[in-house]
Order: sequence, then C-alpha cells, then structure tokens
Amino acid sequence: MNVELLWWEGCPSTERALEMVREAISELGLPEIEVHTREIVTEDDARDAGFIGSPTILIDGADLVPAAAVEQIGLSCRVYRRRDGRISPTPDPDDLREALERAARAEVNS
Repeated sequence: MNVELLWWEGCPSTERALEMVREAISELGLPEIEVHTREIVTEDDARDAGFIGSPTILIDGADLVPAAAVEQIGLSCRVYRRRDGRISPTPDPDDLREALERAARAEVNS
C-alpha cells in the first residue's frame, strides 16, 4: 500500500494530518506502511498533481476524500467536512481508518 501526504508550505495543518495518518496506521497494526510526503511548491506542481489543497492524503494514488466539482486546483489550504458536520483542516479520522482498512484488505485479496 502506498500512502502519500501532499502538502503546501502555507498550510498550518500538515503536521497534524501526518500525525493522524501515522496514528491510524499504528492503530490498524500496519507497521510496514510508510507515509511518504511530497511538498507542492508551485502552481505547476499543483496542476501536475491535481492538488486541491493542503493536506491531501492519497492512498494507492486515490484521494482519501475525492474533490468536489467546485474545488479548484492550486496552492491553498484544504478543508474537510467531518461526519458530524463540522468543518476541519484535516479529514475525519474514521474516514481515514476506513480507507486504510479497505486498501489493506484489497492488498491481501490481490
């Protein structure tokens, strides 16, 4: 499984998002999974990566929370809607854990 966190220097929630991903991996007992980070520096980088804001978490290349049609590619901070309706700079921890579990199961079954 490949887990990647895309980030932009102007966003203050990168470290918290990275911590969340590592905690979820640990809680799920997946110590072999390494989280890769990639800084998005320029608008060209953002366009090439399809980057809709920081932090973006990719699991096997797929965005944890796929972009809505209204979200634009570029250097910005990202916001997520949590399951309880709150807006947050990081994704819902349950969404993250479930996505990691699905990817782990898919890996075992392939």
